Amino acid sequence: MQLAEIGMWLARILALALGVYTVAASVLAAIKTFILPRPAQVRTIRLTFAAVRTLFNWRGRHSVSYNDRDRVMALYAPTALFFVPIVLMIMMFLGFALIYWALSPLSIIESVKLSGSALFTLGSFTNDDPLLMVFEFGQALLGMIMVALLIAYLPTIYSAFNRRETQVQLLEVRAGTPPSAWEMLIRSHRNGELEQLREFWNDWQVWFAEVEESHTSLTALAFFRSPRPDLSWVTAAGVTLDAAALALSTLDITWEPRAAFCIRSGYLALRQIADFFGVEHNNDPKPDDPISIAREEYDSVCAQMEAAGVPLLADRDKAWRSFSGWRVNYDTVLIALAALTMAPYAPWSSDRSVAGARPAQSRWRA
Repeated sequence: MQLAEIGMWLARILALALGVYTVAASVLAAIKTFILPRPAQVRTIRLTFAAVRTLFNWRGRHSVSYNDRDRVMALYAPTALFFVPIVLMIMMFLGFALIYWALSPLSIIESVKLSGSALFTLGSFTNDDPLLMVFEFGQALLGMIMVALLIAYLPTIYSAFNRRETQVQLLEVRAGTPPSAWEMLIRSHRNGELEQLREFWNDWQVWFAEVEESHTSLTALAFFRSPRPDLSWVTAAGVTLDAAALALSTLDITWEPRAAFCIRSGYLALRQIADFFGVEHNNDPKPDDPISIAREEYDSVCAQMEAAGVPLLADRDKAWRSFSGWRVNYDTVLIALAALTMAPYAPWSSDRSVAGARPAQSRWRA
């Protein structure tokens, strides 16, 4: 056997291995993305989102206002999600083209034509080889399954989006625009509900559990922006957690264990989401670690609530230490997620990153 023939055989063996690997990788990525009901890191999906994010970051830097940037970034997640099946189909197309070339005397061009014809069920280019026909049928079946999975995936992601946004919208009634924890507590006091927030804490405890599950298994959902530019799931989470922390540490009301469980549910959810996206944050803070809220800011908020008649504990120093001990559990992760998602302005959450904090580092952003 001549050296050229040996080289051709080795090239076909390599092409076959690479083709099988590429097809298998695309199928596995589709299974993890569209079917697997648990968090799963998929490099292909992550790189697709990072590439699209690079383009949107460039466009966002040329925005003249936040509303302009919000209109741009509102298209980021849908656009990245649009390209995901395209990337998977391209991988499948190239993988089968390599397989056809490795297993037949077809030229590279003919193998590409056969792969495209089979994948899109065009029938414009066929081959009578029984082995290739088996791969053709398999490729056509995988292509149709990919389309069916995407069609089934979209209702799932929009259903989770609607559940998330319903709670975010309802919070605005209590917390104002932009939402703040103290505004929520002041309005609750005025309406005589300050000591009747049990159901509120329960609802948000459930919300945090649902968000943790959906935003790690439906990866695009974390970047889907609220229908209104001044609302965000991240800032809503921050307002709720701060309200619970203030209620437990600063208000002179009956201790409410549901508020404490709400905080725990919240910071665990935010940490899980941040860990999934590779966002840097302090995952094991100490109670006396510094937080992004200055004592002067805390005293100013207390003065506002006191002026509105909200009952506060007399020992302000002890209350500050208690609030800081609660806030430290979610302080860094909240600010990091606000930066990652480019959340709108809200005091004590997204304003920390806007004020000059470093952008959140993540595998999902350029």
